[in-house]
Amino acid sequence: MFKALKEVFIAIPLGLYTTMKNFFRKPVTIQYPKIKPPMYPRYRGLHFLERYDHDGSERCVCCGLCAAACPADCIYMEGAENEKGERYAKIYEINELRCIFCGYCEEACPEEAIFLGKEYEFSTDQRDKFIYTKDDLLVPWPRKKPSPVKFIRKTKRPDVY
Repeated sequence: MFKALKEVFIAIPLGLYTTMKNFFRKPVTIQYPKIKPPMYPRYRGLHFLERYDHDGSERCVCCGLCAAACPADCIYMEGAENEKGERYAKIYEINELRCIFCGYCEEACPEEAIFLGKEYEFSTDQRDKFIYTKDDLLVPWPRKKPSPVKFIRKTKRPDVY
């Protein structure tokens, strides 16, 4: 019994020492909704479809390479042509529930139209809202801030027939 009391009297000051040692340290918690932690440079978040800077037209020509490169088969698209004969995506959908955020769609796109952004706050209470359409993915025009993407080709390809 005396041995148990001795252990208790040693354990209590030892625990208080640990508490007091950490009590005056700077907290490591981040006040999340107010302060957002910086994401790593290679983080891949929510997809977005880019536009050309000079006229705001969409870059996607619905070639289907992003859908073919996707291992999760989460991209669905249907192409169409406008009055000038230029191809565009009439329907472009990404099922974010199936997406594994691998970035293959971004690498496969020859027009530099689809990118994975840094957005990580996309939650909802309905499964249907995780199917993002072209309207959800296109960058708003006119832009409020410059694009974070460093494009290789800034303008459209010339019409060569």
